[in-house]
Amino acid sequence: MNAALLMVAADPDYTPPTSVTGKLDDVLGYIAWLVTAAGVAGVLIVGSRMAIALKTGDAEEHLREYLIVMGACVIGACAGPIVQFTGLADFWNTNS
Repeated sequence: MNAALLMVAADPDYTPPTSVTGKLDDVLGYIAWLVTAAGVAGVLIVGSRMAIALKTGDAEEHLREYLIVMGACVIGACAGPIVQFTGLADFWNTNS
């Protein structure tokens, strides 16, 4: 077994170095902003398609598209709490 892992397991107050977690936090922040932008763009696209269909008199069903976009937004917004709830965050925790 790796000696570094044994030291980490022996020290309950261990926190990873910020040189590693800082870059990862930046990437996760960018991904969170991209998910937010994609959700807003999806709602705008579905809304504009609804408006165009109403203006031209086409009776298209856009509720399914709207629900798909809203479901994706909810999953994107709740990704962190979902991982916390399922216990996957503790999977890599070496403090226990």
